[in-house]
Formats: sequence, structure tokens, C-alpha cells
Amino acid sequence: MNEDINFILDSAKEAMENAIKHLEKQFSNIRAGKASPAMLGNVTVNYYGTQTPLAQVANVNTPDGRTIAVQPWEKKMLQEIEKGIQIANLGFNPMNNGDLIIINVPPLTEERRRELAKQAKAEAEDAKIGVRSARKDANTEIKKLDDLSEDLQKGIEQDVQQLTDKYVKRIDDALEIKEKEIMTV
Repeated sequence: MNEDINFILDSAKEAMENAIKHLEKQFSNIRAGKASPAMLGNVTVNYYGTQTPLAQVANVNTPDGRTIAVQPWEKKMLQEIEKGIQIANLGFNPMNNGDLIIINVPPLTEERRRELAKQAKAEAEDAKIGVRSARKDANTEIKKLDDLSEDLQKGIEQDVQQLTDKYVKRIDDALEIKEKEIMTV
């Protein structure tokens, strides 16, 4: 009996933790004006007929706060990398100097900052939906347990709600930090 309750609570907590991890990954893809290798995290390139993540065919680094340098491990990959960055439609203009791809990250306009803040809010809302979905699943599983007294059931549902509130607060805090980062010039 207790094992079932613990399993339900652990499953809910794991699902909520996964929602937070997904949010953090999405936030890392939202640029805040400063160059970061994570900005190219979703870029794939054609590597001998297979779409391959950029990080598996090149070294991506940031020599300074406004520049991303992409150095392929094979020189013949330069054009494919350049094409992959353009196809990803990140708003970057990659420059190929024959040895590496250089991307100058333009400063964000006020309008673009607002768009990114909106995007961050949408990602946070998706994470909250994930957390609430985990709560719903946990409550459904609790109701399926037959030999539970009504008081015990209510107590466990309160535990699930407290867990939900804790994770929603973490999402709100992460969003606040990300919005501040985006809006800071």
C-alpha cells in the first residue's frame, strides 16, 4: 500500500522534474543578446547523407560576447555547416573564411527582446502544463487505490498539490530570471 503511494508520488515528482529540465533546455535556446554555443544547439548538418547535430561535426565556441566560431573537424564540411545554420533560420548570417564559420551575433532590438520574452513565457506555460498533467495523473492513480480511507486520499492529494505548487514556483522563478536576462541591454 505504502509502496503504491510512494511510487505514485515519485512518478509525479519525476515527471515534474522532467518538465523543469525541458524548460531549462528550451531557455538555453532563447538567446539573450550574448553569443553562446547553445544558440546553435538545434542546428543539424548533412554529414555524408545523414542529418547530424552540429556539435558532432565541429567545435563551437565563443571567442567573445558577440561572436560564435564554428571549426569543422573536416574542412570539406564548411559549406554543409554554413547551409545548416542558414536552414535553421536563426537570423544569423554565417561567414565562411575557408577555415571556420564566423557568426557575428547582432545586438537585440527592443522589439526582438519583447518577442523573446513572449517566447520564454510560452515555454514556461508549457512546462506548467506538464507539471499540472503530472498532478492529474497522480491524482487519478490515487483514486484507483481501493483500500484508501477518504482522509488518507485527501492527505496524499494535498501532498501532490504541494509538490505541484513547488514546481510551478520554480518555473515562475526561472522565467523571471530569463526575462530579466532577455530585457537587459
